[in-house]
Amino acid sequence: MTQPHTIHPDVTIGHVHLKVSNLERALGFYRDLLGFEVTQRYGAGAVFLSAGGYHHHIGLNTWESGGGSPPPPGSTGLYHVAIRYPTRAALADAVRQLIEASYPLDGASDHGVSEAIYLRDPDENGVELYWDRPKEQWPRAADGSIAMLTRPLDLDGLLRERSAGRSRGTTSRS
Repeated sequence: MTQPHTIHPDVTIGHVHLKVSNLERALGFYRDLLGFEVTQRYGAGAVFLSAGGYHHHIGLNTWESGGGSPPPPGSTGLYHVAIRYPTRAALADAVRQLIEASYPLDGASDHGVSEAIYLRDPDENGVELYWDRPKEQWPRAADGSIAMLTRPLDLDGLLRERSAGRSRGTTSRS
């Protein structure tokens, strides 16, 4: 039996590209509500968005999906896009923005390694906004492996956080 291939440890997921039904409506969410910056437009059919000057973290397009519907429940595909914030305070700023806009949230969880908010974009794509705790605070099992968990997030405690600097700095992973 051959050994499984091991990916290089410096590999990262650079961006996610989502099919959307209405580009302007999707921009209202990713650009206007979450704060991503448009880095490039491809006519009326696609746009690239970034946090912090990268060429793009998120691509949105209507090439095959303009006016379309989300996949029905029980379909395979993307579960969610996870957008990592650099600090707890930056995540709190993003959550406050959503609450002030009366944007519906699906849930909020403490995973031990991270704190996360869950919601859906206008095309029903799952979106997770989170921050990672420092690695030395991650819960570990007796054998040293990571022991993630899911428990209710102290949302009030999160919202007491205030960032001193730029409130919407993010990095994206999918």
